[in-house]
Amino acid sequence: MMLQTLSNAFGPSGCESEVRTTIRDAIRDRVDDMQVDHLGNLIATQRGTASDLTVMVAAHMDEVGFMITSADDSGMLRFTIVGGIDDRVLPAERVLVGPNRVPGVIAIKPVHKTTPEERKNVVKAEQLVIDIGAKSRSEAEGAVKKGDYGVFATRFRDLGDTVCGKAFDDRAGCAILVELIQRGPYPFTFRPVFTTMEEVGLRGARVAAFAVNPDAAFVLEGTICDDSPKERDESPTTQLGKGPAISVADGTVIADRRLVKLLLDTAEAEGIPTQFKQPGKGGTDGGAIHLAREGVPTVPVSVPCRYIHSPVCLLHKRDFAQTVDLLAAALKRLPENFVRTRA
Repeated sequence: MMLQTLSNAFGPSGCESEVRTTIRDAIRDRVDDMQVDHLGNLIATQRGTASDLTVMVAAHMDEVGFMITSADDSGMLRFTIVGGIDDRVLPAERVLVGPNRVPGVIAIKPVHKTTPEERKNVVKAEQLVIDIGAKSRSEAEGAVKKGDYGVFATRFRDLGDTVCGKAFDDRAGCAILVELIQRGPYPFTFRPVFTTMEEVGLRGARVAAFAVNPDAAFVLEGTICDDSPKERDESPTTQLGKGPAISVADGTVIADRRLVKLLLDTAEAEGIPTQFKQPGKGGTDGGAIHLAREGVPTVPVSVPCRYIHSPVCLLHKRDFAQTVDLLAAALKRLPENFVRTRA
């Protein structure tokens, strides 16, 4: 299962090579060309069968993680967060660090040695260390170097209707994009792009979109799902099991209404349930792509994932499969339902 392989892969922002290699091996026989640019984006081409449109579909390879900043005299590793991780999820989590995937745990004072007042407060990341079992600074530095990356040590699990694992934001999108490539070709030039460094500022997507210069773009994501019970009546951002989430606007992009309509019309024709992601929440590579050159009509489409940016995410298999089906059908209908505005 591609999602399992990608979820288990090591790939924080700026260190996506393991993920990229896995994807290259999976798609090399289904694309006409592949290139890796200076920022590590994997940009592929699958030649079309009719229209002269160029359509970019993007998913980012990177995950949130850590970077080692130093070791102290006791052998503990200091670190900084890469991407957006809530301090509350860090204590006692297992991690893998460095190119040798050294196992460690994020250390915290035992509950027996904390005061009631201390237990009321969230421990900040800068107060925490990673314990790899080293007994001295020299031993720690012999195993892990300053600047090495770390990720949560979570392994993928099949739970029946759902699956859980790390980095579904955005390995879910990457797995969907691999499947879309397998279902091609499409009636246009298809440019699948697996981007880097989304979690630290949409960096890879910015240069990839400039290079591809597409007529339209779709962004695939694993997105916020906060459908757990709440104390007050509040609409969830998305809901598990309710189908692909279409964005009309998030913190980085206002979706092109022509592409939103294409997705909704396709979903109705194919009998695929959809939901709208609550506007204004989060951000995606669409924020960089839609600003490339003279502008690119863009829409994000997401799989709802509970607990993103945490040690473990959870998604519904049906949402994943329906997102693949929706995008594949929409891409085939696109040339008949999209008028290029570029002169």
